[in-house]
Amino acid sequence: MNTHFDHAGVATDDAAELADLYADLFGLEIAHEEEFDGMRVVFVDCGNGYFELLEPLEDGTIAQYLDSHGAGIHHLALATGDLEGALERARASDVRLIDEEPRPGAWGHTVAFLHPADTGGVLLEFVEY
Repeated sequence: MNTHFDHAGVATDDAAELADLYADLFGLEIAHEEEFDGMRVVFVDCGNGYFELLEPLEDGTIAQYLDSHGAGIHHLALATGDLEGALERARASDVRLIDEEPRPGAWGHTVAFLHPADTGGVLLEFVEY
């Protein structure tokens, strides 16, 4: 299975402000912005991956995460060319899936999340372009 790091999802109260900070601080470019699934999502290009900045626009998982944990890393994502195969491999390794079936994600990608209880306490996402 060919996977590679794609992005770190960061929960924040203000995605535009954080994107501007990262752009200024690290000399990075904003690659993509959209409103998706009740969130403002901003991808900041790091050259070999992205910061995906997640700002809730309504009550949902990111708003709940911010209420419980505050701003910070929400998940890590790995890109794969075979999402179904990646999910089968996870099942075969007894890793519980949050998404039994792939679903639409930001930027037109297809995604599926793995349960953090089975992945060292880290919420992991598979992304297929």
